[in-house]
Amino acid sequence: MYLDRLQQDEVFVPTQVRPLNELTPMPSRKGLERAIVSNGKIVNIVSKSYGHIPNELFFKKAEQMLIDSGLDYHRQTINRSDRTFCMDFILSDSSQFSVGNGEDTILPMLRFTNSYDGSERTSGHFGFYRQVCSNGLHVAQAEIAFSIKHSTNGAHLIMPEMEGLFKKFMDNEFYTISDRFSQMMAVELVDTKTFVREVLERTKLFRYECSDKNANPSKKAREVIDILDNEAVLLGTAPNLWLGYNAFNAVLHGTLKRSFSRQERLDKQLFQTVLDMA
Repeated sequence: MYLDRLQQDEVFVPTQVRPLNELTPMPSRKGLERAIVSNGKIVNIVSKSYGHIPNELFFKKAEQMLIDSGLDYHRQTINRSDRTFCMDFILSDSSQFSVGNGEDTILPMLRFTNSYDGSERTSGHFGFYRQVCSNGLHVAQAEIAFSIKHSTNGAHLIMPEMEGLFKKFMDNEFYTISDRFSQMMAVELVDTKTFVREVLERTKLFRYECSDKNANPSKKAREVIDILDNEAVLLGTAPNLWLGYNAFNAVLHGTLKRSFSRQERLDKQLFQTVLDMA
């Protein structure tokens, strides 16, 4: 079951906003008067007017939206060094589709991200979850809009009503993008190494060759090729553009060290690059 592969990090770590002069006798310049402390570590220095949004506020409000809407879901949580966090909600109702022979099942997904070090904006967007390899596919354009009101007492979130947003996403993007997934699966790859090299030449995600003097596939390139070939065997099909995109996606989210927002942008770039080959 794919549920066994969902990451379950602790994201509700202790956090405080402390006056910097309580932590060090050294003076600080104007605009850097407070420290964000996460799980006992200073992760950010901010102004005294900064509205800190703890995960308990943001993620629990996001989850309550789904509960209030009556949507069934499974949850995944990711904590990166007590600095950046995300919570994924994989919607497990009947709103799903399969690519190819029916074994490659795709579910709607919502991702919410937050950070205590300022590296990620507090945000939410729709995406897709692929059960075969636990990939999150962040190719949808639909953002989950909400407002954040700052005050001297902190930050206050005004979250949207989820049921209407979900219906709009399903009507406007979910099945439209699924057609593109099927379109990509219809294009077989005769040479997977050539495909991987071409995608890397277009995206510059990482280098295909080991070095200037060694033209063999690099470690990351070999990883993409192996995932692509292995999934083709697993699904009983020939290598194709859909599996090629997902192989890159798996390396992007599993091997490369990128921020959540950077991964989302690169995911969309990869998807468009491979789609253009169809």
